[in-house]
Parts: sequence; C-alpha cells; structure tokens
Amino acid sequence: MAELEALEFGKSDFVLLDEVNMEQFMENLKLRFEMGRIYTFIGEVVVSVNPYREMDIYGKEAISAYRGRELYENPPHLYAVADAAYKAMKRRAKDTCIVISGESGAGKTEASKYIMQYIAAITNPSQREEVESVKNVLLKSNCVLEAFGNAKTNRNDNSSRFGKYMDINFSFSGDPTGGHINNYLLEKVNEEQVGVHLIKRCVVCLQANSDQSSHRAVRTALKVIGFSEDEIESIYRVLATILLLGNIQFGTEEEIVQVEGDGEVVSHIAELTSTQPQQVEKALLFRTVATGGGDVIEKGHSEQEACFGREAFSKALYERLFGWIVGRINSVIEVKDYNPMLHGKNTVIGVLDIYGFEIFDNNSFEQFCINYCNEKLQQLFIELILRQEQEEYEREGVAWQHIEYFNNQIIVDLVEQNHKGILSMLDEACLSGGRVTDTVCLDSMSSRLAQHPHYTDRKLTPADKTMEFQKHFRIRHYAGDVTYSVEGFLDKNKDLLFQDFKRLMFNSTNPVLKDMWPDGGLSITEVTKRPQTAASLFKNSIVALVDKLSCKEPYYVRCVKPNEMKSPVLFDAARCQHQVAYLGLLENVRVRRAGFAYRQGYSRFLLRYKMTCEYTWPNHLMATDREAVEAIVTQHGFQDDVAYGHTKLFVRSPRSLFSLEQERAALIPILVLFLQKVWRGALARKRCRQLRAVYAIMGCYRKHKLKAHFLEVERRLANARNMADYGRGVEWPLPPAALAQFHDITVTWWAHQVVKRIPPSEVSEVRAKVAALGALDGARKAWGVGRPWERDYLANVRPDRSLDSSFLRVSKELKTRDQFGLVLFSGLCRKVNRFNKSTDRAVLITDKHLYKLEPRKQYKVLKRTPLDQLTGVSLTGGADQTVALHTTSQDDFLLYLQGGALWPGQDRAGELVGTKIQHFYAGFYEVCSMWNVKPSRNKKNKKSLWQNLVPLDKTVHFYLSKISIIISCKY
Repeated sequence: MAELEALEFGKSDFVLLDEVNMEQFMENLKLRFEMGRIYTFIGEVVVSVNPYREMDIYGKEAISAYRGRELYENPPHLYAVADAAYKAMKRRAKDTCIVISGESGAGKTEASKYIMQYIAAITNPSQREEVESVKNVLLKSNCVLEAFGNAKTNRNDNSSRFGKYMDINFSFSGDPTGGHINNYLLEKVNEEQVGVHLIKRCVVCLQANSDQSSHRAVRTALKVIGFSEDEIESIYRVLATILLLGNIQFGTEEEIVQVEGDGEVVSHIAELTSTQPQQVEKALLFRTVATGGGDVIEKGHSEQEACFGREAFSKALYERLFGWIVGRINSVIEVKDYNPMLHGKNTVIGVLDIYGFEIFDNNSFEQFCINYCNEKLQQLFIELILRQEQEEYEREGVAWQHIEYFNNQIIVDLVEQNHKGILSMLDEACLSGGRVTDTVCLDSMSSRLAQHPHYTDRKLTPADKTMEFQKHFRIRHYAGDVTYSVEGFLDKNKDLLFQDFKRLMFNSTNPVLKDMWPDGGLSITEVTKRPQTAASLFKNSIVALVDKLSCKEPYYVRCVKPNEMKSPVLFDAARCQHQVAYLGLLENVRVRRAGFAYRQGYSRFLLRYKMTCEYTWPNHLMATDREAVEAIVTQHGFQDDVAYGHTKLFVRSPRSLFSLEQERAALIPILVLFLQKVWRGALARKRCRQLRAVYAIMGCYRKHKLKAHFLEVERRLANARNMADYGRGVEWPLPPAALAQFHDITVTWWAHQVVKRIPPSEVSEVRAKVAALGALDGARKAWGVGRPWERDYLANVRPDRSLDSSFLRVSKELKTRDQFGLVLFSGLCRKVNRFNKSTDRAVLITDKHLYKLEPRKQYKVLKRTPLDQLTGVSLTGGADQTVALHTTSQDDFLLYLQGGALWPGQDRAGELVGTKIQHFYAGFYEVCSMWNVKPSRNKKNKKSLWQNLVPLDKTVHFYLSKISIIISCKY
C-alpha cells in the first residue's frame, strides 16, 4: 500500500482501482504519466513508463527518503523496490533479484543504472576503501558494457544488444564485496546501420561533442576497473580491425580468388593484430582441411566463401572482444579468498537487464532468440507472482475466486521442447548431412508443427498474404504475433568460423588477442568435435538464468514505452495497451486483488493502525494479535469486507483501507505532538539528572583536589617558619584551577613575614620602591633601588653640602599658601626647552602641585602646575636621568635630574617615578574607601591605571612578591 498521493495524480497502486478493467487501468496509467508520475505499484511490482526526459527524482534527498522505509511508506519509485530487495537480503539473509523487463526502448537500461546507483549509495556508510573500490568498479562496468553492447535501432537510441545479469555479493554487514556478470547473446548482426553504429560509437576517431565526452567516460571507466593502457590499446586495435575488414574486397583472376587492391589494407590489419600480412591473406583466401587419413590440405575459397569468411571473422572478433571484456571485469569484481566461517554468510542481489520483446519489419534469428528469452521470463513471472499469489490464499485458508490467466508454457515448449521444439529442429538441420537449406528447414517445421495453435506459416494459411511462401513463419507470442524470416537462420545457428582465423589470432604476438582465442591452439587434426550451435548455447544459458532467478526472492520492474516518437508528452494509448496486455499487468492486478485488494501480517497491520482503536492503543491486552486486529476492524464497521487467514488479514475493498488510512493520517499529527511532548520531557528529566550528577561529581572532585592541594602545601611548608628565607626556596605544588588566584597570593606569604620586620619609618620608602619595580622592572636596569630614597633633597642638609636657606623659606611659604601636606620629591635639574637649550632649574613636587624653581634667584617659582593635570611620566630605558612630565595642557616638562656635588652619578629618575606611583595608588585607595568601593584586584584594572601614569615601553604588573627584591637590596 503506497502512501496516498493527491487525487490529481491518480491511484499510486493499481490494486486500489475501483474496478479492475483495461479502461480504468489505462486511464490511471495515462493520468500519472501526464502528471509526471512515471512509477506505479501493483502490490510489490513497479510499473515504469519511460518519460523520455530528465527527471529530478533521483538525487540524494530521494535516496534518503526511501532508505530503510517500507514499500507503502513512500510514493512508487525504483528506489522503493531496490530498498525492499536490499532489506530482504540483509534482514533475512536471503538471496534476492530484481527482474527488469519490457520491450526495447521502454527504459530498462536506465532503470538498472538507477537501481545500481541506489544500492551503491546506501551501502558502506563507514566509507571503507576496499568497499568503495568494489562499488566504483560495479558502477563503471555499466558504462563499459553499454558502450560495447548497446546500439541505436529504429526503435531505441540506446538499445541493449545483449542480455546482462549481474550478481552483487554482500557481506553479512550488507556491504558489497564483489560480483559477477553474465552476458547473453551478443547480437552479431541485424540491420546494417546497427552493426556500423555499434562499432563506430567505440572507436577513437569520434566527431560529435557528445560522442567525445562519452568516449572519455568509457576510457575513464576502463581505467577505474583496472584495464591497463596496453589492454585498452588492444581493444581499439580490434575495433579498427573490424572496420578495416569491411573494406576488403575479393576478385577472381584466372579462377583464383584474390584480395583486391595493393595489399595496404591487409598489411594494416596484420599490423593491428600483430600478425604477418601473408598469414592474414592466407586465412582470408584459404581453408585448411584435415582428410580422413590424417593429411592436411589447403582448399581455396570461392569468392562467395571468402566474403562469408570475412563476415564471420568480423562478427567473431567483436563477440570474442565483448566476452573478453566481460571476463576481465569479472576477474576484478569477483569475491576473492571468501571463507564463510571467517566472513559470515555471503548473500546476493541479482539485477537482470535484458533485451525486451522485439517486433521489427524484418525479424530474424536474433529476434527469435530474444523473444524466446522474454517468453521464459514471462513464464518465471507467472510462476513466481501469479501462481504464488493464488497459492497464498490456499496456504492462509482463505476462500477465493480462481482467476484465469494465460500461462505461456505452451509457447515456451513450442520453442525449446526436446525433439519437438523449433530449436531442436534447427539443430537437426544444422547437424544433418547433405545440403539442408533454410527453406527445407521451414518445410520441416510446417509439417511437424501444423497442429500447434501458436505456430503458422504461409503454407498452413495460404490466404494470409502478409507472409511469403518458403520464407516466413509466425509465432503467437504472449506479447503478440511476430512474423520471422527464415533466411539466414541456419547459417546464424552454426559456428561457421573457419579454424584458420582462430589459429591466426592465437598465434598473434599480442597477448590480449591470444587470450581471446584459446581454441586456436588446437591443431587441425585435433578439431574433430562439432561445436554446439548458437541456439543450443543460448537455450542452455537462458535455462541456467531462469534456474538462478527462481532460487531467489524476485522483485519486478515492468517497463512500458509510451510512444514510438520518443516524446515526453505523447501517450499512445493503443501502443501502451498492447504492452499492458502482453506484460500481463491486468492479470497481475486481478490476481493480486482476487477479491482482496490488500493483505498484511497481523503484527504489521496492528503496528500501522493500532492508534485508530481505543482497545489497541498504545498496546493491547488481548491474547493474540489477531484478536486485536479484529477489534480494529469491528470498531470501524467493515468486518464483512475482510477475511482472516492463519497469519494475515485480507481486505477486500480499497475503500475500507482508505478509511483506515484517512483516520490514521488525521491521528498521526496528534500522536506526534504527544510523543514529542513526552519524549522532550523525558529528555529534559534525563538531562537534569545527568547535570545534577555531573555537578555532584564535580563538587566532590573539587573538594578532593582542594584538600589534596592543601595537604601537600602543608607537608612541603611544615618547617617554613624556622627557615632563614621563610620557605622562599620551597617549590609549591601546582594548584587546581579554583585556587589559581589564591595561589598567586599565598605563594608569597614569606614576603609578608619579611615585611613585618621593616621599621615603620621605612615602610613608605619600600612601598615607593615596590611601585617603581612594578613599573620599571625589565624596562630600566638602574633606577636607584639599592640606596635610600630621601625624596626632598633640597631640604635635607648634609655636613658636606651647603644648602641655600632660601629654599626652606620658599617651601614654607608655598605650604602656607597652597596648603599642601607632603613633599613628594625635590631636587636640582636642568630644563631643556623646545629649542634644545638647557638651563639650571629646581623641581618641587608636592601632593598638590608641581613647581619649577629658579635656584639662582632664591628659588623663585617660575611655574606652578596642579598635580591633577599631570597625565604621565616618561623616561628612557638607559642610565640617563632624563624625565618627561606630561600634562593635560600638553605643556610638558623635559628635565634632566642632577645628583648634586656629593652624588653626581646618583639615579633619581626611578625614585621620582616610584614616589609618584605610590602617591597616586594611595590616593586611589583613599577615594575608594570614601565611596565604600572595594578596589578591584584585577590585573587589567591595575595595568590601565599604571599605564595612564607611566606609559613605558613595557609596563609590568605589581606583584607582592617583588617586595623581596626591594628588601634584598635594602637590607
């Protein structure tokens, strides 16, 4: 049951037609074709109509939609039947096959390619290299086999002139491990244009752009499969040889047959085949025969025999080439070193793409074999689908009305029955002594098959003028009446290739050609057994094919050709109805319904429709699934429209199923929302429990790590108080992340012990040096850390130094007037102006102002600048005492500090910087305390503060541990 599509697209399954008759079947088929729905189900059979245009229904999204889904869950598609075959193979470890049938031009080759692409796309999700290699070879083999085995006919631009059956081997995990290809009846000859096109499409000298791109694709495919450059070159040599053989003409001179021309063509053929020109000419003109006494003689050909030998040689060359290509591909893709005990069960999906039923204006031996093959496949379809369908009713114990259907076994027997069939008659004619012609064979068939209801000829029906005497016979196939021309039947059935050509190719120095002709190694006296006829070989291969298919679970794709014009819009109703009739599609629908349009196992039916009944949702409490199904049927009131089998429910009318589907479709959104709600709640609760567990574990682990860290610290620093350096040399353990900041503080606890020993009078100096160290460490080597900082050098009197008493007077006056509380720094300096001129000056820095003084004029105040206008201090990284004081008015001071007469080399630049930083930092904490703001200990905040005060080339953060450096230098 395919998922319901909109009514405008018709019924997606022919089983759901209101009435099963040809008129409704054709209306539904036409409607779906016109609406772009080229696929329709008949139960599990897919009916495919060739759209004659590209359709956007084969991409990655379509593959994802059908992957792993049941047939009825999506609209009809080739992917649906491919996935069903793959699931059956993988789930039940059962070999399956997909049989693609239909007449020439119905789209079988394209269908097989899409099926192969789908299987390749859904396998090997882990992208294992060896599996991808197998997939690539399997896909590329299609391109190569199409190039050499398909041709343009008057009914199809890409007609398969051979039958192909590919077995794809899968591992127990469902990945392809290899495969094997069987080819059936490569057509040797048909109409002249077919043979020419079959060769010309493969040769190097291609003209059209499309042919050139196709040629490149074929070469690429050959390389991917594993053909070497020498092998590819040999292929083209054989193709060129076949074309050149067609240019050879024979003439007779003095009753001796000769090759016309100057021998250039023969020499070219010899060069291509790696043989001698004399040997090529001899094989074309003579035949070696062994006499009864064991003697070997050479018999010259007549002109007609030479032409016949040339044609037979050309056909054989191409046939051997094609067979060698197939064998070469098989050698690459076959499963190697397989061990069931080691690798598990090896399952198979078979894909059959074989020529469809053909009716030409002139039907010869090839069409006879092709149509016989289709009869065998139709018989298999009847056996596996129609007959098994009715056997299922008997097996389930369901009463049903027997449906009559045409069984084509009578036609199969007409062709293949031993001693009585047409193939046996052809073999008898070929193997009998004397001169038996096609006409004699036709007379024999006429007399021995005169009473057969499906055979006739002009002799048996003289009034039928559509046939000619001694030329035509007609078989009433399941697909329709086909008239065959008996001309050439016997010649095509015989293997009339002279042994001389086989020995010529076997003796070639080209190893590829030698490998194609192993039978050429026999001497003329050893070739005694008559080879099997083409009909016998074909019959045996088809019987083997049917046996191979019959042991697998079959899936069918029935292809329909909508018109003869290859038009994407034209639907030839009469043409399509003829195909529907001979494909037995209507009988398939009738048997599928047989009074019951739908059947399903109780468990699966319950799984799909249990939400429509209150007694079965979400789970039933009844004894069996059958009772639960009966409850669903009874609640919906169509208990009179069903039958209960042993394991399945059979629904008679599609309308009953529609009512269930409609109610299910209405309930699904409600159930989805309910299930989403429940599932999301379950996920949220699960997530919450997981998070709680995670946090609990994290908390316990964090406590454990903290405890372990503190215990280790305690162990290492147990005797630190008694050490001379208070444990400064002890290596601390690496702290957990939670203790990183705590570690940065406590790791310098010993510094606090040292700080306690500093006299109160020196605390301010130490703080200033710490501030200077934080700003200048790494940026300036010498900055006066090892000497006492006196700050107010102009006011401090030394015994060996005279001090102008006027400075003290000026300092007191300024303190009274400006109300400053503290002198931060004072000293002599030289001021440099913008014109690079320097003069002696003195500088006084208080906690409120910066004063520039004239020492030679009793320290007269030359300039006073509020301290809050100071924006920064700059100094160099060398030992000089140059200091730049920056202000908001950009009227900066450039000073060179002087040590005076007693300390000419004293470094006072670091003291000025440290004193000012310490003063501003103390003011920062004072403001914070006034506003009850706790100063941030974020290093970034400190950095920005210090950078505004001291923009150095490199600003270093303040660390408490650096007190130790100051103390070491001081004490």
